[in-house]
Amino acid sequence: MQDEDAHCGSGMTNGGKSTLSKSLQEKIPNSCIIAQDSFFKDESVVPVDASGFKQYDTLNALHMDAMMGRVDAWRRDPPAFLRETGGTAETTARWAGRVFVLIVEGFLIFNHRPLNELMDKRYFLEIPYDICKERRSSRVYKPPDPPGYFDGHVWPMYLKNRRQMENAVVGIVFLDGLKSKEELLAAVFQDVRQEIHMLTEKD
Repeated sequence: MQDEDAHCGSGMTNGGKSTLSKSLQEKIPNSCIIAQDSFFKDESVVPVDASGFKQYDTLNALHMDAMMGRVDAWRRDPPAFLRETGGTAETTARWAGRVFVLIVEGFLIFNHRPLNELMDKRYFLEIPYDICKERRSSRVYKPPDPPGYFDGHVWPMYLKNRRQMENAVVGIVFLDGLKSKEELLAAVFQDVRQEIHMLTEKD
């Protein structure tokens, strides 16, 4: 038996989505991650707004067709995709049967309808403005954030993208990004286990 189970993990910048996704992958056999951050266009083609800020926080700044191509490759042949990305297909006693799990993470995955419609579970990590700004300022980006970028572009676009997401998407589980990594992992992992159990019971 082979089943497929796809999960989306989204959230604001520096909300902890990458950390949670990697921790989930380590706990779930036959799982792999596709990260939206891997599909940014070259800086030279990202448009600039009237304030001179690069518009990275939009779908137009991403190669979404290429990302969807990778998702489709996983859907066509999960074991082959897993081997290609360095994983190992295996069956363990904890999972009844052979289930392959795709974890998709990124800040705008729920704003791209073709991707969102493929997901079985949806999680969104959120943190307050001040914590988000503090975490963002402590990271080094290439290219680096110019002065005023967070308040002039990043946060306003987060609010705009979130409104669009909430108007278009149902079934999102909102997670408190201030909780410990262990607590967040335990909650999502248990949810995913139940989803996989339902899949295998159905078969």
